[in-house]
Amino acid sequence: MKRVTLASGIELDVLDEGPREAPALIFLHGFPESHRTWRHQIAHFSRRFRCIAPDQRGYRGSSKPQEVDAYTPDKLAADVFQLADALGVKTFTIIGHDWGGVIAWLVAMLGQGGRVERAVIANAPHPAIFQKLLCLDPVQRAASQYMTTFRDTANDAVVREHGLGALLLKAFGGGRLDIGMEPAERDALLADWQDRDAAFAMLNWYRASPIIVPPMDAAFALPHDWQEPALPKLAIPTLVIWGMDDHALPPCNLEGLESWVDDPAIVRVPECGHFVTWQAPQAVNAAMDEFLA
Repeated sequence: MKRVTLASGIELDVLDEGPREAPALIFLHGFPESHRTWRHQIAHFSRRFRCIAPDQRGYRGSSKPQEVDAYTPDKLAADVFQLADALGVKTFTIIGHDWGGVIAWLVAMLGQGGRVERAVIANAPHPAIFQKLLCLDPVQRAASQYMTTFRDTANDAVVREHGLGALLLKAFGGGRLDIGMEPAERDALLADWQDRDAAFAMLNWYRASPIIVPPMDAAFALPHDWQEPALPKLAIPTLVIWGMDDHALPPCNLEGLESWVDDPAIVRVPECGHFVTWQAPQAVNAAMDEFLA
């Protein structure tokens, strides 16, 4: 791990492993994890690639500004390019899961044809497809109601008193959080969730997002003023990996992807939930091996 100061003044803790002259892979984790999301992939690829995995803005020891507008998607995407600059990386493959995948989509769109050579997305919806599904699809809308809970500042008292884990229980139900990872990894993650500044910073990713989550009693229809978002079609090689038992982001997010990505390579991982990178690491590594070759 190293501490990297970006041009914006944001400081990130960054894992940087592998030969410095090798092609660079930048890994972006999602909510509510850390660079450890990619532990199995970095162990596999760091002999052949320079693997760069930050704890993103708001997470663990990285800078945690508390204002909501510090977490708008443009700033989170800019962090990635500034990180590459700080490490002397001219071109790279962007790789992301969950929220990190959403930012990876944006980084790929902004950097294609120049700095970003390829993209790998794991269980992270394309922004245009996701917003449309929230308007039209009952399953995705129901699965995303937790975002309203995360955005509701009336729940801040729960976080202040008990940490992020208590809010996750409130949002997703159940008597405990069955994370399903190795005990040491689970314990470290639970400890991370006790950092109140980090907890609110993580929630600010949701609070700063322009995504609209309609209530369940709203009509399942596009708004009368609906316009397709002004996002460029992705023309660089793109791999999308999807755990097919993801309850938060069901496989309907793969439908229509060809409208936004030229000839995407799609790998479906059966009997696997949302956290595909560590629930099915061999499948993810195999898919990436074939793609990166």
